Amino acid sequence: QVHLVESGGGLVQTGGSLRLSCAASGGVFDKNTVGWFRQAPGKEREFVAALRWGDGATYYRDSVKGRFTISRDKNTMYLQMNSLNPDDTAVYYCAAELSFNSGRWTAPLGSWDQGSQVTVSS
Repeated sequence: QVHLVESGGGLVQTGGSLRLSCAASGGVFDKNTVGWFRQAPGKEREFVAALRWGDGATYYRDSVKGRFTISRDKNTMYLQMNSLNPDDTAVYYCAAELSFNSGRWTAPLGSWDQGSQVTVSS
């Protein structure tokens, strides 16, 4: 079973940048769609970005298009976040084996660990 280990995150001012990393241990991302979700205080978890490992196709929620970039390197994926604003403040989670059904991206049950806190100050 693939175990995902996140790193990165932190506190940044509006307009700043951060990069999150997600490394896979005990397995590989191969033949998988991987991605990032986030959950802000008092809100539901939401999809942020996805990457299809095989061909590198990427998908983003509208509010982060042009600002966030999901990428991969060997067995690690990244989320480069630029032009951050306070609405991006959330706990960010990486996940594997994403699915797209009925217009929504979802991840398997049990995907969520402690995540990485991203805080954007105004």
